[in-house]
Amino acid sequence: METFLSAALGDLTSRSINFIINKFSKMTAHTMEESLQRAVIRAQVIVDEAMGRPITNQAMLLQLKMLRDAMHRGHYVLDTFRSQTYNEEDAKGQSVSRYSSLPIVNSVKRICFTSRGAQSLKELQETLTSLSSIILDVNELVLFLTSYPCMYRQPYSMHLQLANCMFGRQMEAHLVINFLLHEQSHSAEELEILPIVGPSKVGKSTLVTHVCKDERVCAHFSEILFFHIQGFEDDELATFRDECELKYKNRVSESNLEGRLLVVIELIGDLNEEAWNMLYSTSKRYASRGSKIIVTSRIDNIIKYGTTQALTLKFLCHEAYWYFFKTLTFGSMDPDMHPKLRHLAMEIANMMGRQRCHLGANIITNLLKDNFDVQFWFDFLAFLRRSHQKLLSRFGEHPSDLPNQNRPILFGRMATSSEDIVVYKCQHPSEGEVPKIKFQDVVCGNVKLRGKSEVLAWRSKIPPYYSYICSCEIEGLKTRPVKRKRSMKNGVTHF
Repeated sequence: METFLSAALGDLTSRSINFIINKFSKMTAHTMEESLQRAVIRAQVIVDEAMGRPITNQAMLLQLKMLRDAMHRGHYVLDTFRSQTYNEEDAKGQSVSRYSSLPIVNSVKRICFTSRGAQSLKELQETLTSLSSIILDVNELVLFLTSYPCMYRQPYSMHLQLANCMFGRQMEAHLVINFLLHEQSHSAEELEILPIVGPSKVGKSTLVTHVCKDERVCAHFSEILFFHIQGFEDDELATFRDECELKYKNRVSESNLEGRLLVVIELIGDLNEEAWNMLYSTSKRYASRGSKIIVTSRIDNIIKYGTTQALTLKFLCHEAYWYFFKTLTFGSMDPDMHPKLRHLAMEIANMMGRQRCHLGANIITNLLKDNFDVQFWFDFLAFLRRSHQKLLSRFGEHPSDLPNQNRPILFGRMATSSEDIVVYKCQHPSEGEVPKIKFQDVVCGNVKLRGKSEVLAWRSKIPPYYSYICSCEIEGLKTRPVKRKRSMKNGVTHF
């Protein structure tokens, strides 16, 4: 009976998908656009509802990730199509327009509308067919969602939710929580270890911090220990042992019961086997059965020390990045009411290249929100193109590859093309006073720096609430005193 039911459901799904394909192939572009909009909204409802529930089924999490990716793809295709349509209409209505001359094809290379009629319709049709079929596939997921309790309700607009939560890592958070709550067998003596790897600023510390603040995790472990290890000198390892011993004694003195420990180790630099054995033996000495270890690092070398499959974090795909970027930029405003700004925002977002990190998105979107003006956005886009061209000519590679290398990053300045900003590093110090000068003000020319200075790039609104500090200086001030004098006359402040 079960075999017959499975075959019947499979045949029904296949027939439904074929019906969708045949139906969509006869639609006009306008009808296709409206249908894709409805499908995207439906997918959004399912994703938002699922993200507020503690899902433990791995297959459901994978299916949910597929739906979320398809939803982001739908948003991206819709906005690209509408932006192109607006660009064509604007070009027809104005004989000379500096805005309509911006070719969207230059930045949005992954969706090339070579034939503006058939190709656009094909792109909409493929996206709509894919999203609709995935929505059909998750019918069972929607039914099973009711078996998971709702963790929270957030009566906020999406832009407030994205600005105050961890975007794009919900599935990874579920995987880490499931690892931590998994009970070991009574015969297991070794500590379970989860390695989390990924490039700088991809969100490893943010993910772990959010997981450790989860109520289920806090109730499962008697104490959570955080260690940030820069290198593997004897003094750092001694400090690690002393802190573990101190935490262990405090915990035992407060209770006669031996509780579980969660040890979170953030590694900076490479890790040799001898150093790892010392870290592991120290953790095992003071941790009771059922304790867990999470190790984060930029280097894949730590994967071999894990007892379970490592979690590898990557930067957002371009569709998800655009959804995040657009939502933060426009906030509670409808982007469809500002087609020219939406077009410019998409151009700016696609200038980020392969390193689509949350840090860069927040820095730029804050600047655009503070200057919600078509002329400023157009000037900022032109500035980004000039800056990227300078980097390409100077280093011979895409600017998005530079932050992961040990060399300065070069930026231009919007106020004048004769000056450049050299950024030597961007980090989040654990302590110290936060600079009052913002990096955005330096870029826009509102302030000038004397020598190498530290400026605030962005202050995170979510745990662990990092303040990202850039060390930079303006290049060319000493060699061009006339430019500096003219800038002072224009009211620029010097620091």
